[in-house]
Amino acid sequence: MTRLPFLAVLVAIPLLLAADPPAKEKAKPKNRLAGESSPYLLQHAHNPVDWYPWGEEAFAKAKKEGKLVFLSIGYSSCHWCHVMEKESFANEAIAKQMNESFVCIKVDREERPDIDNIYMTALQVFSGRSGGWPLSMFLTAEGKPILGGTYWPPEDKEVDGDTIRGVKSILKTVREFHKEKPEALREQADRLATATADALARSNRGVALVDIDRALVESVVEAVKEEYDPLHGGFGSAARAFKGPKFPLPSNLELLFDQGVRTKSDELKGMTTRTLDRMARGGIYDHLGGGFHRYSTERTWTVPHFEKMLYDNAQLVEIYAKAYRAAPMPHTRQVIDETLAFIGREMTSPDGAFYAALDADSEGEEGRFYVWTIKDIDAVLTDRDEYRFFRHVYAASDDPNFEGKYHILVLKEPLADTAKEMKLTEAQLQAKLAPLRKKLFDARAKRERPFLDTKVLTAWNGQMIAGYALAGQVLEEPKYVKTAAKAADFVLKSLCTKEGRLKRVYGAAPGQAPTARLNGYLDDYAFLVHGLLNLHDATGEKKWLAEAKKLTDTMVEFHGEKERGGFFYTSHDHEKLFARSKDQHDGAQPSANSVAARNLVRLWDKTGDERYRVLSERSLKAHAAPLKLSPGNLPAMGQALAMYLDVAEKKKKVDGIANSSAVSAPSAFMSF
Repeated sequence: MTRLPFLAVLVAIPLLLAADPPAKEKAKPKNRLAGESSPYLLQHAHNPVDWYPWGEEAFAKAKKEGKLVFLSIGYSSCHWCHVMEKESFANEAIAKQMNESFVCIKVDREERPDIDNIYMTALQVFSGRSGGWPLSMFLTAEGKPILGGTYWPPEDKEVDGDTIRGVKSILKTVREFHKEKPEALREQADRLATATADALARSNRGVALVDIDRALVESVVEAVKEEYDPLHGGFGSAARAFKGPKFPLPSNLELLFDQGVRTKSDELKGMTTRTLDRMARGGIYDHLGGGFHRYSTERTWTVPHFEKMLYDNAQLVEIYAKAYRAAPMPHTRQVIDETLAFIGREMTSPDGAFYAALDADSEGEEGRFYVWTIKDIDAVLTDRDEYRFFRHVYAASDDPNFEGKYHILVLKEPLADTAKEMKLTEAQLQAKLAPLRKKLFDARAKRERPFLDTKVLTAWNGQMIAGYALAGQVLEEPKYVKTAAKAADFVLKSLCTKEGRLKRVYGAAPGQAPTARLNGYLDDYAFLVHGLLNLHDATGEKKWLAEAKKLTDTMVEFHGEKERGGFFYTSHDHEKLFARSKDQHDGAQPSANSVAARNLVRLWDKTGDERYRVLSERSLKAHAAPLKLSPGNLPAMGQALAMYLDVAEKKKKVDGIANSSAVSAPSAFMSF
């Protein structure tokens, strides 16, 4: 990546500093965020910082007053966002410094992923490191990035002999440089904006002469296998002994599992099922309430980062359902049922739509809602035999595994092994555990609850619709399919315009009726279509396929790239920022381009319409070079390619003819 030397001392800093969680909202004067519907923005509505939401008003003010912009991007369940809010944005002295010298803008990354993606890329180009949240950036009045970081403490601090710059000194340094050397600062902004746009557009140049064939799929599979942790499952760096955060990465799991089923590879299927088993036994899974936390902070899945995101649980329900379909084990079904019970109980609106996220923090501590002291357990399980039995099963007889004083409930061994050790059947063990888990669940429910982000995001609802629909189909549970259909009806009614365009978010500002807002992004179309296709699989109802086709055609019209294939993240008539991206990295969520390509293959398979074959093929060819050069970054695109080849082979057999165009580039590209 391009490194920019100026002010390099202000790059993103490691999150090394412990801090208290955010203070409760106090009766303070409101700023401009008080009229917003985003729960994250509303969390900052009483800051003394004169926050603006993203928009023309803020940038016009910066131009008129000759100021730079301070941009802060985060989300409602972000622990370190809360820390920076309490330490700095609620600090009167720091707020005064910010208000006097800058125009301050606050953005919810879940509402505006386009803004987040561009400025996160700018941070990565600037610092040469991966980024994180909160994302803190200084911009020109035209929106060009100057420099940035992630979490900054309020004051300078010494950490392991290094000075970590604090907010106060960073604000002072940038203000002085802007005053004394404005041309140098503007030149830096121009260089960083150019480098950022180049990084985002790099994949869009030319069409790679790479065959889209089984060998390319195999290269993706091999790249994912290289990152597999053979001891605890999941993925990471073997060179680093798999240290550091470990995310579930459902796209990796789906690729390995689907290819394992297709090729009858016990190795590939085993990598997936071992990971699913270890996650379900670890602390990343909520053993009392169901559902998964966002990621594990270490290799063994024991200590999670405690927020619960809708998109994680949606994707994991799908892969557990696939695993159950291949091998119907009771514990796999239990995870699915408990996770969907959690979603239904805590993350579903009265209208049937799904909420976005649950915070990690409560009672002034990260994870306090979910963890237990021995005294906590003792107060609930007063019967000594029950107390000892529960502690043994959930590894609470060992030393505390969190913060030196708390127990995160985990299963050290599969329940079948524990049952055998206790000379019980697994069913008998479950019967003994159920009332004890219920007692602790009921006691936990009386604690201060983590903050619930009630905004409804089209994309994430599409993923949860997909999860419910597949689970209902595989488990033969009509109630799950009905839940998926209710959510789909809500999204199509409330987040789709009369012209067939999707909106991104549905929510209410204080005192206002809820409304749909913001242009839909590529993932809103792709993920919702994925959910509708799963509903069609589960029900056979034509309306779901019809809606999927209409939305796909709209996506092609407003997001398609005519020259090369594939899709832009923003629509052609979206707000113009200084750069435009085509997302092509499958991480905690698959990229929208990967899901769109897979949807097009499924539509071709379901309808036989050649338009969808051509579009899917063009999209795959547009991403063939990234697949070849960095196969581990695009497992979901690899899965889409594998599906494309499967469908092509199937249609050849059905047609009884050798149609070579089904596996090679068409003679003429179809226009969008």
